[in-house]
Amino acid sequence: MRAELKNYQHEQYYFKLRLGFAAFVVLALFGILATRFFYLQVNQYKHYQTLAENNRISLTPIVPNRGLILDKNGVVLAHNFFVYTLEITPSKIANLEATIVDISKLVEVSALDRKRFNKLRDESRNFESVPIRTHLNEVEAARFAVNHYRFPGVEIKSRLFRHYPMGKLGAHMVGYIGRINDKDLSNLEKAGDLSNYKGSDHVGKSGIEQFYERYLHGTTGFQQVEIDADGRAVRVLSSTAPAPGDNLVLSIDSKLQEIAETAFGDHRGALVAINPKTGEILSYVSEPTFDPNLFVDGIDVDNWKALNESIDKPLINRPIRGIYPPGSTFKPFVAMAGLEDGKRMPPFSIQDPGFFTLPGSAHRYRDWKPSGHGMVDMQRAITISCDTFFYGLALELGIDKLTSFVGHFGFGKKTDIDIQGETEGLLPTPEWKRRRFKQPWYPGETVIVGIGQGYTLVTPMQLAQATSILANNGVAMKPHLVTQIQKAISGENTMIPAIVQDTIKLNPDNIAIVKRGMMDVTLPGGTAASVGAGAPYAIAAKTGTAQVIGIKQNEKYNANSINERHRDHALFIAYAPAEDPTIAMAIIVENGQHGGSTAGPIARKVMDYYLLGKLPAPDKVLDETKTPLNSVTNKLATKPASAANGAKKLKPELAIPPEEELHD
Repeated sequence: MRAELKNYQHEQYYFKLRLGFAAFVVLALFGILATRFFYLQVNQYKHYQTLAENNRISLTPIVPNRGLILDKNGVVLAHNFFVYTLEITPSKIANLEATIVDISKLVEVSALDRKRFNKLRDESRNFESVPIRTHLNEVEAARFAVNHYRFPGVEIKSRLFRHYPMGKLGAHMVGYIGRINDKDLSNLEKAGDLSNYKGSDHVGKSGIEQFYERYLHGTTGFQQVEIDADGRAVRVLSSTAPAPGDNLVLSIDSKLQEIAETAFGDHRGALVAINPKTGEILSYVSEPTFDPNLFVDGIDVDNWKALNESIDKPLINRPIRGIYPPGSTFKPFVAMAGLEDGKRMPPFSIQDPGFFTLPGSAHRYRDWKPSGHGMVDMQRAITISCDTFFYGLALELGIDKLTSFVGHFGFGKKTDIDIQGETEGLLPTPEWKRRRFKQPWYPGETVIVGIGQGYTLVTPMQLAQATSILANNGVAMKPHLVTQIQKAISGENTMIPAIVQDTIKLNPDNIAIVKRGMMDVTLPGGTAASVGAGAPYAIAAKTGTAQVIGIKQNEKYNANSINERHRDHALFIAYAPAEDPTIAMAIIVENGQHGGSTAGPIARKVMDYYLLGKLPAPDKVLDETKTPLNSVTNKLATKPASAANGAKKLKPELAIPPEEELHD
């Protein structure tokens, strides 16, 4: 057997070659690692230092106290209080239902709490905490605190809650706050305010709360908190205090507001009272109303259904959203148009036979008094509400000239009151009708516009503003509810100035004629003599009755034979003291039938308290007006088409005012 000879030199060469290659690979890898270390620790030092700090430090927003809302005498209408809430973050919980069951063994969770939780959860993002229980007492909070370790994703928070101590009083005016939804977030982002709402759950949804949200919310503060590996706070590193929201002082006297709302009794409707010299709103009533406290914590399904589906429509803000035919309350403004145009200058008068005949037509437009009023001039036409006089005046003026003039009093446009959602009403024109109905304008439609019927629609706010402008001799002051903005910390006050919106150039002699006619309305022989009876101050007023449905020619209006919700609306405008007005108002009582007997007494109660400090007699609310009305809202009264559709069923030239406008 021959021994194999090895080439040690050859093997040693290849071994050194492999060893060198391995050393190169190792050195290369270490080089790459060293390069990466250098990049991370030198080039990216600041970036990773920031990330490390963020893991150690939490930036926590501090929600500011929301500003208060006060009446003119300092009575609180909206304030805040702290409560414990038990909140769940759904994204952090594997079995939500089981967690809620376990929670309910420690803290009572009612079926109502569950309904509200599910509703809020649907409206919130999955990573946001949602309250399962609010208003925990100290015992409940302590009981859960010792068991907190068992419930990851569930925590107790101390939150500010909004409260409206006056309940339903002035709810449509004050408004309410509610949880922020996607629409709110979008609006805040567009306004550039989103960053100021970190940690905030609520925002103003209606009324003053919504319109003055930027003032009421305040400025969010922040805390830098050091946290441990388990996410627990260790210490506060720095803090920026929040700036509380501004307090708002309204022009409203809460006692006057209470008197006005109580005076409506079970009737539905609206009232707006204004100081014509300043534009300050003195009373703002929408009946029926609601409790805004229901919305703060997230309204439950049952309450929402009751409010939203009620035939009363309590959520409708009637002063700015309800639209109605103005009826005969429109006549003073038609009268001003006729006087300013020179169509009815004294001693012009007519012989009223109880009807008006359109030239070239045999059709008669009836007056509320079938036998007529005899000789009637402008002043008396206003006092007795003579339809015949205004039929002819409107036709002679023409629809374009008429609507153009009364538009200066604010009809057909927003008043710009400091509440969102105001509607414009409707001042009809031939152009409007062609666009809306593809039909020409008929002379008969001009005739009935002269008495505030037909297509003409106004809001109570517009009617009050128009009355205020007339009382102020043509000077239109911007209506507003907020008179002062107070800084919560410094107490510094910013007064809201009175702003002149417009000035209508009116002949003083013409104004005097219209005002004398309105003063006579509340004197013996006027359509609201009972309203002025015994008053130690002079009242200028105009009553009105507005159709809800049309009636056929020669058909007599009989309130007892028709559905209560189809009966006429009662309207009343007034200002006092007549010689130097400090209050002007408009009142609408839905389906109340006659302005003088239904709406007028409400005005008298308001004026008596405002001017004399006189409280209404107890247990005599609306004793003059016990019309059998249910406490429900007329759907027709709050839809723009209501009155127009009633007249539209007939030929326009045959639309006739109700014969029963006896106390118009």
